[in-house]
Amino acid sequence: MLLAFFGVVIGVNLTMIRLASMTLPGTEVDSAYAASLAYEKEIAAAREQDARSWKVDAHLARSADGDTALEVKARDGSGKALTGLKFTGRLERPTDRRADRVIALLEVTGGIYRGSGGAVGPGQWNLVLESEADGRRLFMSRNRVVLN
Repeated sequence: MLLAFFGVVIGVNLTMIRLASMTLPGTEVDSAYAASLAYEKEIAAAREQDARSWKVDAHLARSADGDTALEVKARDGSGKALTGLKFTGRLERPTDRRADRVIALLEVTGGIYRGSGGAVGPGQWNLVLESEADGRRLFMSRNRVVLN
């Protein structure tokens, strides 16, 4: 009876460990300590981005078969098209990092960038847009979107 008791306890523990690791895969950041060290740099980057006064509009559409298309229009403070930038988009599932999708955007005309994210499921997503030039991040935005 003693062996059966501990066998059941160990079996339940192993099952719970497996289920827990499959459901919520982790936290927002891999290392809270490293994120805290980078916090001042993030604040400085946000202030620089705000000083640029860029206007970046994104349109995300999901077709009936689940394919997504992302279009980004980027203008500076005076309305002039921002060209020559490298934009990337990410669709992040708020509850499961394993479902995240990266969308590479290519410039199609002056200041307009387009890309396809492939098939994604309906529901809530975080749309993260980043732009860089010369190895420096110049723009970042994070917005919650709902795809039907």
